[in-house]
Order: sequence, then C-alpha cells, then structure tokens
Amino acid sequence: MGMTQGSVAAELGVTTRAYQNYEAGRVYPKKTAIYGKIASLFNVSADYLLSDEDKYVMEAHDKGGSKAKKDVQMLLSEVGGLFAGGELSDDDKDKVLRTINDLYWKAKENNKRYARKK
Repeated sequence: MGMTQGSVAAELGVTTRAYQNYEAGRVYPKKTAIYGKIASLFNVSADYLLSDEDKYVMEAHDKGGSKAKKDVQMLLSEVGGLFAGGELSDDDKDKVLRTINDLYWKAKENNKRYARKK
C-alpha cells in the first residue's frame, strides 16, 4: 500500500512500536475498533485479520476482561495439541473451538452462582 509503519500507526492512533508489535503478532490491539481501522486502511474485512482463535480471545476480553482473555489463551494453547495431527477439517476444528468456548462461559457463569459472597 506504500505506507510506512509510522504512517499506519498514526492513522490508527497508536505508537509505531505498538503497530510493529501487531504486525509481528507479539501483541494484539486492546481495542476492537483498531481492527476495523486496519481493515479499512488495507481494504480487507476485519474477519480476514483474525483467526478463529483470535476471535475467541477478543470475545473473552470483551466479556470478562484481561483474566478471561488469559484463561482463554491458555486453554486454546493447551487444546492446540489436539489439532497438531491435522486430522480435523477446518469446519470440525471450528466446531470444537466453539464448543470449548461455550463450555468455558457456562463454567464461568456457574462459578459466579456458587462463589462465596464477600
């Protein structure tokens, strides 16, 4: 697109270092609106920028904050071993991840009901 990392960062309203980290996959934007801005700049959909795993992590952050985000990241990294053999189709992998995601949120809700009140 003929843009420097600095000019993209300025368009997004983030530092050049933050944008460099996004590109390298070291960190993800904390604000979901950044994905829309990146997609617009590069004429792609926001879905193009995010893998299914990324979407689950972002959803966890939006629903439950940074602790939920870390929990889901850890869960996905541990579950990733199930897919290492490559025997599941992308559709089946998506179904498994959706089920795990649903189970995670049901467990969180159940834990809230039975948690000791302070």
